[in-house]
Amino acid sequence: MNEDTTEYLDGFVFAIHRKYLAEYKRVAQQVAAIWKEHGALSYSEFVGDEMSLTGTRSFMDMADVQDDEVVIIGWASFQSKEVRDSANQKVRKDPRMAQLVAPLMNPERMIFDASRMFFGGFRALVQS
Repeated sequence: MNEDTTEYLDGFVFAIHRKYLAEYKRVAQQVAAIWKEHGALSYSEFVGDEMSLTGTRSFMDMADVQDDEVVIIGWASFQSKEVRDSANQKVRKDPRMAQLVAPLMNPERMIFDASRMFFGGFRALVQS
């Protein structure tokens, strides 16, 4: 399998305060459009609903989620790792991203704390 031509996925998990969920959603919708503009095939985020399964460690444990927080899991899919790498560069340089994310990371009113985010890039193993 040629890793440069196989679909590629960036995945992430983090926690945010429940009271900021609607505000975060508005930003995430705009972020999704920017990612797709720069090469993502799809961009999705989901909020935790059923967060435990006996015998497993939950995302709640992994992200050290507090009582007033929810877990967000998301991913962006790309045609290839090459397209993903290009999109990452373009998104980092896109001034709209800085404008959207800066208010979320204001220390006076922290909505998104990147130090609590888990992230990884993944190449396809099984696709059905």
